[in-house]
Amino acid sequence: MKNLTFLILLIGNLIICSCSNQVPSDDTATKTGSENAPPNFVVIFTDDQGYGDLSCFGNPTIRTPNLDRMAYEGQKWTQFYVADPVCTPSRAGLMTGRYPIRNGMSSAARVVLFPDSRDGLPQSEVTIAELLKQKDYATAAVGKWHLGHRPDFLPMKQGFDSYYGIPYSNDMDWTEEQPHYITNIDDPDYYSDTAYFQVPLMENEEIIERPADQHTITRRYTERSVEFIKANKDKPFFLYLAHSLPHIPLFVHESFRGNSKRSLYGDVIEEIDWSVGQVLQTLRDLQLDQNTIVVFTSDNGPWLAFKTHGGSAGPLRAGKGTTFEGGQRVPTIFWGPGNIVPGVVTEMGSTLDLMHTFAALSGTEIPSDRKMDSYDLSPVLKGEGPSPRKEFHYWTRGLLHAIRAGQWKLHIRQREPINYGKVAEMDHPELYDVESDISEQYDQSATHPEIVKRLEEMIKVHQADMTDLLPDNLVARIDE
Repeated sequence: MKNLTFLILLIGNLIICSCSNQVPSDDTATKTGSENAPPNFVVIFTDDQGYGDLSCFGNPTIRTPNLDRMAYEGQKWTQFYVADPVCTPSRAGLMTGRYPIRNGMSSAARVVLFPDSRDGLPQSEVTIAELLKQKDYATAAVGKWHLGHRPDFLPMKQGFDSYYGIPYSNDMDWTEEQPHYITNIDDPDYYSDTAYFQVPLMENEEIIERPADQHTITRRYTERSVEFIKANKDKPFFLYLAHSLPHIPLFVHESFRGNSKRSLYGDVIEEIDWSVGQVLQTLRDLQLDQNTIVVFTSDNGPWLAFKTHGGSAGPLRAGKGTTFEGGQRVPTIFWGPGNIVPGVVTEMGSTLDLMHTFAALSGTEIPSDRKMDSYDLSPVLKGEGPSPRKEFHYWTRGLLHAIRAGQWKLHIRQREPINYGKVAEMDHPELYDVESDISEQYDQSATHPEIVKRLEEMIKVHQADMTDLLPDNLVARIDE
């Protein structure tokens, strides 16, 4: 009997080894990432989610098991920045790999596009979707766009094959002089009514629902994203899934309401975590996970003025609208089994870098006729080298507010931490070591004047570089 058992095990092992050494078919090779198959890309972009809102980034009560697993299997980036601490310019930076001041998407007069705005991201800009069209990628934008809602500026004019979502922030087009979510911000469980906001849900260039039922919007974005992945499983694709939430007012599907210890805000984050799980499981089920890069991040920090209806920046100072770390350092995860070396990355990166990184991974070419602010992070993802990003410039409202080089960050302008519409008074530039002082509490400008001087010189060089703009980008298009 023992000999028979041994023989059966031996034959089984031989069969397994034989199968594992077989040359995969063309179809299998394509799905698992052959050299001839460019990778798929998925960017999941949340709205106003703070650095401290995920369990894997230290939140003690919000449960995010799918994002935690994503971080464990992929790379968690702890020093990752967005191009601007508010919606429209942040999205312009991600899409183009350029600081939004270069394409008119940053302004002192208007910080974001509104329903009465006439303009948007210039068609002369090259988006990630247009970049990937060099390799005939299928492209879809699902969710919040906020780069222009008029026909000339919608996603399908910017390289996307399809669009499904709300074209601007979910609190716009309110029907009352004082929206209820403002008068009820002291109630952590206050639940608004979608009827108060006449935001449209669009399919390509047509409005299909108004007001959009935001109670089900995260679920519908997820379903549409899964449909797109399934429909394009046999060709390279780029999915840009930009959730409308947790921007206020907060909405959540009834199956998630009341589930989180963090009240309504936690319910919203946990539904977004569910959404991430649906996308990743679809990739696994279709055997696309070995040839897909997924990035999860947020457009800026939490909107602190809305108390428990806003998120948490964790150990970081301030939040949305400010150039403190809490405004522009965001929770970020890269996932790609077999393509990304798992670990925690403590070097700098930015959503600006997605353009160059995706180009390197897909074998496409970034624009050469304009100034780019994007770096190729693929050596870090593959475990082959350090991040090339050594500097970051903090822009908002059409002005440079701060610069970071290595461990040092110099503030030359600031906004109020809560009421970010107000300028903060500064007696002198403030210098922080954001490696050892993550909360920006201890100004070291008096003890390191030589570093202040060096960073001020770097600011001059950077601002001089900003004069080389394309002719049609010289105006602040966000004002129109």
